[in-house]
Formats: sequence, C-alpha cells, structure tokens
Amino acid sequence: MTARIAGDGADSGNDGVEIAKGGIEISPSIAAASKLPARLAASIAARLAERERSLSPYAARSDTGDGRAVFEPPSPTRSEFQRDRDRIIHSKAFRRLKHKTQVFVAPTGDHYATRLTHTLEVAQIARTIARALNLNEDLTEAIALGHDLGHAPFGHVAEDELNRLYPAGFHHSRQSLRIVERVEKDGRGLNLMRDTRRGILLHSKPRGDFLNGGTAERLSLEGRICRVADAVAYLNHDLADAFRAGVLTPEALPPSVSRVLGDTHARRIDALVSDIVAASWSAAGADADNPDDQPPDIRMSDDVREAFYELREFMFDNVYLPEDDTAAGLAAREMIRLLYRHYDANRDLIPSEYARRSESEDLAVVDFVSGMTDRYAVRLAEALRPGISAPLKERHPR
Repeated sequence: MTARIAGDGADSGNDGVEIAKGGIEISPSIAAASKLPARLAASIAARLAERERSLSPYAARSDTGDGRAVFEPPSPTRSEFQRDRDRIIHSKAFRRLKHKTQVFVAPTGDHYATRLTHTLEVAQIARTIARALNLNEDLTEAIALGHDLGHAPFGHVAEDELNRLYPAGFHHSRQSLRIVERVEKDGRGLNLMRDTRRGILLHSKPRGDFLNGGTAERLSLEGRICRVADAVAYLNHDLADAFRAGVLTPEALPPSVSRVLGDTHARRIDALVSDIVAASWSAAGADADNPDDQPPDIRMSDDVREAFYELREFMFDNVYLPEDDTAAGLAAREMIRLLYRHYDANRDLIPSEYARRSESEDLAVVDFVSGMTDRYAVRLAEALRPGISAPLKERHPR
C-alpha cells in the first residue's frame, strides 16, 4: 500500500519541539488488511470500538481526533493505542533500557532498579489509576512504556553533561520523542498516535509543584496519569535502592512522610495510588454531581500532596544531587565527555546507520552517544582511556 500523509501542519509540543499532526480514517475496510475472515475481523473491531465507547466521557479515544502522521489501515485485533504499545515494546531503544542506569550509576548488584524496571513500574502504577478512573488504559500504557526511551547511559548525570556539550541542548523527553518519530526503524520512526507522542514528550517534571497547571494542561488525562505515576514509581524504588546501598536508613525519612504515606514500600505506593484515584474521581465521569464544579484532572488531596512533595525534595537533597557528585557520578560525566568529544572529532567512526536516520552529523553524534547502554559506553570509554570507569566498580555491590 502506498502511504499517504494523514493531515497537515504541526503542533508545538514543548520547547520548540513539534509533534506532527495526523489523522485516522474512520471507516476503512478492516478486513482488507487482515488475514482474518471478514466476519470475524468485523466482530473484533466492533467489540474494540464498544469497549472504547464504554470509557469515561473524558477518556481519550483512538477513533477521534488526530492520529498517525502517516495513514495506516486499522488493525483487526488491536486498538490504535495497543499498536503503539506493541511498537514501543518491540523497538531497539526499549530493549536497551535494561542496561541503562536509573539512579545509582551502573551498579553491580542484581536488585537495583534499571531504566527498564522503572518503566515497567510506571506502566503498572499508571494502568492501575487509569483502569480505576475508567480512562484509556491502552493509551496510558503506551505513554508509560515509551516515556524514557531517550535516556542516555548513566542516568540524569549523563543527560546533564550532554546538555552542556551539545550546542542545541539535550533533554531525554525530547530525545524520546525523536526516537519514536525519527530514529527507530532506520529513520522511519514508529508512526505513533499523536496522543502517545504528546504524552511521551511532556512527561518530564520540574522540581517543585508540577501538578498545578502548566504543562499538564496540554496533556490528555492519560498523559497526566503517566506524569504523576512516573514520580510515584521513581521516588519509591529509588528510596529502596538508597536503603540497599546504605546511602539512607528508614529512620532518616521525615516523620510526616511516614505518617501520611506509610512506612513501607507497598504502603507508600498504595497510599499514593488510592489518593490519586479518590482525588481525581470526577475524571471517571461516574457522578453527575461535581460539588466543586472543577474540570476533570489528575490530583492528590492536600495532605498527601504535601507529603509527596516533601518526600520528593528529601530525595533530591539526599540522593539525587549527592549521587551526581560521587566518584561514580563524576566518572560517568567524564566518560560521556570523552565519548562525545571523540566521536564529534571522528565522525567517520560512528556506525553508518546513523547517517541514514540522523538529519545532520551533529545529531548523529548525539543519537549515537545517548543511545548507548551503560556497559557499551564503559567498553568504548575504556578502550580510549583504560581505567576511566574504575570508580563504577567500587560501590553498590548488593
């Protein structure tokens, strides 16, 4: 089939990044693109459509609004957002997440969170909230699984270093969008639905109160769920890792956090998820009466929100920022500097596939270095400067 562009124009997503507009054809011949018998394909498609119609009136739907930048006939067995989820899971970038740092740089212990386990926890928490609120669980899952595809090796410390090195700047959320729109499939991208791409691009959060308007207002409710589920997941598994590494003890937590959210990993997550569902109940569209006359949103109650932000600030002050200044964090920075400068000066050494999918040689350097796993980056850096990664082997063995 010859592809056609389904829509024109573009929408500014974040910091000047544009998300291409698209559209889906409302009534194509589904059976024509299927190996299923026509009657069976039509029955499945009708059931999928009915399932979406039964969602909250505030839920995103795959059969309305803008869709893919390039038209594709619908699947006879999956919703459009299920297809997005599957494309993300089968992407090369998703596979590499298993060997990328979450917080503690390239730990040797088996039980530390990685970028992949973090992504799976975000998806689990986000799907729980979306299902409870009768929102679109398929869209929620797709955004959650794709949100961190653009992370560099060694976590946020490398992201910060790449942002300093690359003149146009680097941010993992913009790189995540770039991966699904441009880098994957030899430069063709994954051709995801626009709501999925927007959720991936806008998932990042500033330090401080991120639930109050701003970026969140430009997201679907499903995108807002992923945005807060991301923080719920990383605060709790990063805290567990900090205990495991001996960086913190449970007694160090602020008493107000333990009192409101609970004193164990499971209790904190349950308290946060339950509160988000209760505070956001108007989004379910189940009650005709909305006593506060508020538009549907993803919220927390005041006391839980206060404890949540207190925990987040505690983690910034006692884990995230100090980790950047450890010997391992400084070594990670040095390796990223070494690799970026080496491949920037020797662009002929970058694999040829990047010439096909990166619009410029500058972007090829960024795409190559940021796409590396921790261990691949260590291997290349060690070949250039033996011993540079030694501090990474000296801590967090458990």
